[in-house]
Amino acid sequence: MIEFKHVTKRYMSKTALRDANLKLDQGKIIGLVGLNGAGKSTAMKLIAGLVTPTKGSIEIDGEKVTRRIASKVSYLSELDEYYAFYTVQQTIDFFATQFKDFNKQKAEEIRAYMNLDTNTKVKHLSKGNRGRLKIILTLSREVPVLLMDEPLSGLDPLVRDSIVKGLITFVDTEKQTVLLSTHQIMEVEMILDEVLAIKDGEIVDHRNVEDLRYDEQQGILEWMSAIYE
Repeated sequence: MIEFKHVTKRYMSKTALRDANLKLDQGKIIGLVGLNGAGKSTAMKLIAGLVTPTKGSIEIDGEKVTRRIASKVSYLSELDEYYAFYTVQQTIDFFATQFKDFNKQKAEEIRAYMNLDTNTKVKHLSKGNRGRLKIILTLSREVPVLLMDEPLSGLDPLVRDSIVKGLITFVDTEKQTVLLSTHQIMEVEMILDEVLAIKDGEIVDHRNVEDLRYDEQQGILEWMSAIYE
């Protein structure tokens, strides 16, 4: 589904990702963990085609990733990149004009679930409600890959809970792969199929979450503690 082949990404003298080899299967929700600056955001930007590998290549369904891969990837950035003067509804309508795969009916269902007022301007939304809007826009695209970079960052527990429940409600796990980076492991552990650890720009471990629980009697936090101690 998603394959990294000896991928290295350097920014000037800094190596953000080093000789990464990876295969991620279809129909999984995968947690991407690591300390700040470990290379998580770089890995997502590479999959989204927003940056180009210094060495190696990335493929999605056998297609080499370039900027044209946006037709297969929905990317939720850690940044807010929406028009502040648009209302929630205008933002949804605008995204529908930009992506042929955008499902407006699904967007309305998620918006209603998130209890977000269509008439509120983006600039007047709280951080929690901007997070909800980002989720709506990301999940409403019917594409095989959903990338979510720190979607829970800075949100209060009630908002995080509603977003996590929205993920399992509105993702088609038979057809879509979700790669989710987060520091809020406790909130998302219950929905993860796999977990992937990055340390100092290297992929150091990739595990099935059920195997961790039942074969090794470990939760994700215990597993992480051994890696990052």
